[in-house]
Amino acid sequence: MIHHGDTEARSKLLHEELTEKIIGAAIEVHRALGPGLHGLAFQRQVSLPIEYKGVKLDCGYRLDLIVQDEVILELKCAEHLLPVHDAQLLTYLKLTHKRVGLIINFNVAMLVKGGIVRKVL
Repeated sequence: MIHHGDTEARSKLLHEELTEKIIGAAIEVHRALGPGLHGLAFQRQVSLPIEYKGVKLDCGYRLDLIVQDEVILELKCAEHLLPVHDAQLLTYLKLTHKRVGLIINFNVAMLVKGGIVRKVL
């Protein structure tokens, strides 16, 4: 099940087409049909320093992936997604000023049934 943020009432989701492509690519990877993100530009293991009162602090935050410089992906292989996973993604969205993120848990039988969480700020 895909969970949406507080913008569920909107008729068109923010970055809907991009997140659909990402989810499609993740499903293909999960089924071992092909690697990669299918032509989408991405950065992996992006360091996220925090600035406080003009001083950059290296807190060790690393984003798993940023796709098209718009959507943050956090990749998991956990028995269950926990509230801390949601909190982590929301923190990353706030710190990067991005609006949309996905948590993809590959430790499920089918991604579309409980393996994908979509968050929007």
